[in-house]
Amino acid sequence: MKPIAIGMEKMTLEDLVNIARHGTEVQLTQGSETRIANTRELIEKWVDQGKSIYGVTTGFGALSDVSISQKDTRQLQQNILLSHSAGTGDRLDEGSVRGVMALRIKDFALGYSGIRLETVRHLVTLLNRGIVPVVPEKGSVGASGDLVPLAHLSLVLIGRGAADYKGRRITGAEALTLCKLKPLRLEAGEGLGLINGTQVMTAIGGLAVFDAVNLAKLTDIASAMSLEVLMGSRTEFDPRIHRVRPHPGQAAAADNMYRITQHSEIITSHKDCRRIQDAYTLRCSPQVHGAGKDAIFYVKNVLETEINAATNNPLIFPESQEFLLGGNFHGQPIALAMDFLCMAVSEFANISERRIERLVNPKLSGLPAFLVSDGGLNSGFMIAQYAAAALVSENKILSHPACVDSIPTSANKEDHVSMGTISARKCRDIIKNTEHVIATELLCAAQALDLFTNMKPGEGTLAAYTTIRDVIPHLETDRILADDIDDIKELMRTGKILDAVERKVGIIT
Repeated sequence: MKPIAIGMEKMTLEDLVNIARHGTEVQLTQGSETRIANTRELIEKWVDQGKSIYGVTTGFGALSDVSISQKDTRQLQQNILLSHSAGTGDRLDEGSVRGVMALRIKDFALGYSGIRLETVRHLVTLLNRGIVPVVPEKGSVGASGDLVPLAHLSLVLIGRGAADYKGRRITGAEALTLCKLKPLRLEAGEGLGLINGTQVMTAIGGLAVFDAVNLAKLTDIASAMSLEVLMGSRTEFDPRIHRVRPHPGQAAAADNMYRITQHSEIITSHKDCRRIQDAYTLRCSPQVHGAGKDAIFYVKNVLETEINAATNNPLIFPESQEFLLGGNFHGQPIALAMDFLCMAVSEFANISERRIERLVNPKLSGLPAFLVSDGGLNSGFMIAQYAAAALVSENKILSHPACVDSIPTSANKEDHVSMGTISARKCRDIIKNTEHVIATELLCAAQALDLFTNMKPGEGTLAAYTTIRDVIPHLETDRILADDIDDIKELMRTGKILDAVERKVGIIT
């Protein structure tokens, strides 16, 4: 794939995903390189003039009143990376770290940070060569930026820390040698510039939003399949219902499921049955799924705004030759959005798990108990529902908002923080849990559909079913269900289920 140009132009969520997960290279635009160089000249002029500039010629946080002599400026910038590298926990996955690197480059490319062009080019080279710094995922409070994880990432630029390269762990010095680079000797303001920003929470959050968009579509497919085998009605998808309550997500979900189930012989076969209304998990699926879609759309807008934002402090304005101290590093916009997304995606899992219960419970479905022959000897999908219930419960705990908590830091100088990186990490975990639940519903719905041998399901349902059955056979006797669920998740992640359905019924939104 052609390199993605990073400059003043807008970067999209799709650009972030391509760089983070598909190894697409990046390059700075000429206009951006010129702007970075011009801004840097201002920093150097002000340092020569002996101006007092936060983080450039002063200490940091509560130590901002401490002046740093010109001879100690370089040591100050190295010290901030060393002292702030205090993270813990599991290492961020490679895709997330690559996303952080891309967004850090994007922030610098806007030309407000005062970072040297050489420093930005080092970061570009590391990213393009596949060097992935080792970054602990815990330790950021989400204000003053993602100080801790960004410090760990930046260590590699000065030949310290560690990185992963082609499956092996190497030192920061070895990483630079592989790239034919020398360790940077950071100049005035660069240490602070490297770590002051919201790129860790934004990268994790951006990838989570991208996954949530696709998961919402798969949730509609799973629900439509379940509705058919549970002998539900298509009436609840009638567009007239949704025109009089015109939430866009609700209308989109209803339209998706209406098209997925079109020409269903199964639904037609019971159109005159005595059931008056379906259970809420079927009848209200457009309303529940749709509200989630609207939440995702809101969060996507927030994340794409942040992807293209300047989040350093101070900010340098070369046009007016001024620097301004502010708070663009505060992660509150991301924190609120990601906590909102936690709740929205959790609801996909909540309603899906209730449909799974209806599928495996013979008193609710009229189907064989736990969707298997010779029940008793075989447990079928009984425990698959247990696992889904466990994940749903875990999601409820993870959905407690991180953004409502704040612990003052830096001797109460930084007395309100966002905890936005915690919000983003929680959301990432909720999406993984929900993916497992939706995969379980798809697996159960396919098993139930095997029983309808004399009637064709809807066109979209049949496309999803066929894709699943090309990989996973009918469950005749008990086997390891985790393997089947993992196979479904792979079909979901690679887009095979969605693509198959869209080829039959058009774009799912």
